[in-house]
Amino acid sequence: MVSIKIGIFEDELVKNFYPLTYTKAVYDLRVGIYDLKTRVIKYMGVEKSEINFYVRDYLGVLCRHKLKESGFRARVNELGTIDDDIVLINGRVILLDEVAKDLSDLANKEREFLLIKDGQLVAAKLTSQRGSTIEELLVQQKISEVMSKLKGEIKVLNYNKVEMLNYPWEMIVHISELIKRDYYDYIKGRESEGELDETVVIYGNEKDVFVGKGVKVESYVVLDAREGPIYIGEGTKVQSGARIEGPTFIGKDTIIVGGAQVREGSNIGDVCRVGGEFEESVMHGYSNKYHAGFIGHAYIGEWVNIGAMTTNSDLKDTYGTVKVTIGDKRVDTGLKKVGCFIADMVKTSIGVMIYTGKKIGVSSHLHGIIYEDVPSFTIYAKSLGAELVELYLDSVIETQRRMMARRKKELKDYEIEVIRKVFELTESERKRAGVIKGAFKLS
Repeated sequence: MVSIKIGIFEDELVKNFYPLTYTKAVYDLRVGIYDLKTRVIKYMGVEKSEINFYVRDYLGVLCRHKLKESGFRARVNELGTIDDDIVLINGRVILLDEVAKDLSDLANKEREFLLIKDGQLVAAKLTSQRGSTIEELLVQQKISEVMSKLKGEIKVLNYNKVEMLNYPWEMIVHISELIKRDYYDYIKGRESEGELDETVVIYGNEKDVFVGKGVKVESYVVLDAREGPIYIGEGTKVQSGARIEGPTFIGKDTIIVGGAQVREGSNIGDVCRVGGEFEESVMHGYSNKYHAGFIGHAYIGEWVNIGAMTTNSDLKDTYGTVKVTIGDKRVDTGLKKVGCFIADMVKTSIGVMIYTGKKIGVSSHLHGIIYEDVPSFTIYAKSLGAELVELYLDSVIETQRRMMARRKKELKDYEIEVIRKVFELTESERKRAGVIKGAFKLS
């Protein structure tokens, strides 16, 4: 692999992933067992300390702290630190071993290059001098300007073998295949150490089931690995009567509630609570879906609480393809199954029903039937006869503080600053949707 430095950047299409990426970098999104930045580190064979990260300015401090918690000593938006040749990689790239090998070979062979797919910048190798001239543009996500600036100066190569995410539903499409692909590498050199009750049934090859240290799988649980592997992380508890179908990844210190149906393609983070039915969906850490209800073909952020009987639709009555609103355009996904996209810190009350392809903004509170996209920081209860009401910012912060305290975590000042900034950034979307200020009340 390459011995030079790596940089990971966002580009203009980060907006296609709103509201998921209001509170996190696009390369922090999870696709398969790994998030996108971890794929770069793993397949490019670089040290965590040898990476420059570029992210929207208001997320810089938050990203720096989160990277530090994950063992990185990386540089975030630190201009003037490119002191050697650098390979810059688009944070939307799903980097796999074949592509990483091609990229490494190119980096060893070519002094400088731009790697392009469908007019989008996949990666670039630049000298330190040239790299230093475009760092500010990387922080500002002005990648089209970067390409315009460099196209006349260095070699441009077209490369179509790489997968790049353009829209959020594409992450759902790749869940199962990437969990299968990642599994054996992820468990390499480790042995299952968890405790399985004698009544636990494993269908398929036992090698396709990994149970981490401190895991307790209680009586009459079914682990069905016939269609793909199952990974259960350290300290997780699977309560009696649950059924887990592979391919599925479950993180550390999570609870799979008794009777839960965790279906194929499930990707569940650390310290989550999952009950009811969960299928072909991603759930980031510290989120809860404790009770009955269905979540399918969906993407869920961190610190989300899904109330009892909350259910999303992932299939239209007509069996037609699902359309999703991206910016001011309706985009046909080309898919018959698309669920919802729920940003960080969202709360749903009992019995919420979410239509196909709907996006739920940061910190919003849902009641009743959700038949349209919900702006960030909005109390939504249209089907119950209520107007859309903006959440009080102080209430948002206090609610997040209380939720984190339940998991023995502290809401930090830099996290509060991000909440405040996102509240400011999303004001116009609330105005367009007719969200009013004032106290929420049902008529």
